[in-house]
Amino acid sequence: MSAGVVVILVLAVGTYALRLVGPVLHGRVAIPERVTELASAGAVVLLVALAGTGALTEGGGFAGGARLGGVAVGVLLAWFRAPFVVVVLGAVGVTALSRAVGVA
Repeated sequence: MSAGVVVILVLAVGTYALRLVGPVLHGRVAIPERVTELASAGAVVLLVALAGTGALTEGGGFAGGARLGGVAVGVLLAWFRAPFVVVVLGAVGVTALSRAVGVA
């Protein structure tokens, strides 16, 4: 068996074991409220960081002002609880208009 197959099998068993731990230990282990809050906050921070880098970078560098403007408008519309379609169309529209007038 090649090393690659062994690595894949070990990762598969590990993944299955981690997924099995939740149902098996449910109700047996008490997680402190503070840990639950920190885990929830950590998930939000990671999601925002991933979205930010994906939206504002391209090819390892800054994606440009047009995309930054579109993302800013999208965030602003989402902040004011606009419908999702309006958020997406607003962001796309601002980005397209910015590029049309020459903003990189």
